[in-house]
Amino acid sequence: MKSILNNLVLGLSLALVLPAWADTHHPSHAGAANHAAMLTEGVVKKVDKAQGKLTLKHGPLENLDMPGMTMVFRVQDASWLDRVKPGDTIRFLADRVDGVFTVTTLEVVNP
Repeated sequence: MKSILNNLVLGLSLALVLPAWADTHHPSHAGAANHAAMLTEGVVKKVDKAQGKLTLKHGPLENLDMPGMTMVFRVQDASWLDRVKPGDTIRFLADRVDGVFTVTTLEVVNP
């Protein structure tokens, strides 16, 4: 009887606490701070407007678990290619979009 009562008290406690915890703990609370922290600095090596791609020498991409290297990325917005030239320093966020590494956010550090 005692174990049934203990289980009932535990179950009721969780039923009362978990909805309040779930209401205050979700990823959107840290959105802007995490987004800025995830931007990686890189240097534009090549702009390929015909293919909609940038070649970037970049530091580690934490969200992709990728070390720093030089590689080609598709850009989410082709107009970004008009804002950069080889030698520009940028801050960017890349992700896999339809299986292709794509720059999804781009900020020019020194135009």
